[in-house]
Amino acid sequence: MEISIEKGWKDILNEEFGKEYFLNLVDFIKNEYKTKTVYPKAKNLFNAFNLCPFSQTKVVIIGQDPYHEPNQAHGLSFSVLDPTPCPPSLKNIYKEIELDLGILPPNSGDLSRWAKQGVLLINATLSVEAHKAGSHQNKGWEEFTNSVINHLAKEKQGIVFLLWGSYAQKKGSFIDPSKHLILKSVHPSPLSAYRGFFGNNHFSKTNNYLISQGKEPINW
Repeated sequence: MEISIEKGWKDILNEEFGKEYFLNLVDFIKNEYKTKTVYPKAKNLFNAFNLCPFSQTKVVIIGQDPYHEPNQAHGLSFSVLDPTPCPPSLKNIYKEIELDLGILPPNSGDLSRWAKQGVLLINATLSVEAHKAGSHQNKGWEEFTNSVINHLAKEKQGIVFLLWGSYAQKKGSFIDPSKHLILKSVHPSPLSAYRGFFGNNHFSKTNNYLISQGKEPINW
């Protein structure tokens, strides 16, 4: 499987691609795509990196698994392809943006426009078998995405990490808060959003911090 990933990321992660766990992961993923329906499409596996180059990354939003139903996952956490209706967590993200910034929810659930502004929308696991949530967990993706977060945390300064829910918070536990802004809350899922996601003001806090770092704010 040819790793088609933006050059800056390819250079940063080059060592990772040669490690035994990653070579085993590639074998597993190749076989899954050959024999089963897997999301996202293979060409979109590294979409988050291709739309948001390493040099331009200024915000990181960590999800867990890709969506596992048709016409949803396209390589960006929380995002869905048009014309798929917004899933519940994304609806709640849009609701909080409206509460926080007064921006009305768009008709589209495609977050590519965020990625192109420097928001890395990364899932811990980059692939999933159709209709089987979590089916590609513990195959090596988590180690790979830990390395991604580690490189960002160590080699860059002034990134905003949005850690929603306990899973994302564990995954970001090694980030140095003196170098970056770490914003935590419960997950935007309908099961937890009313326990502290709504009213967290993460989107205005992100933009205020970016401005304080001399960076362009995100047009959410």
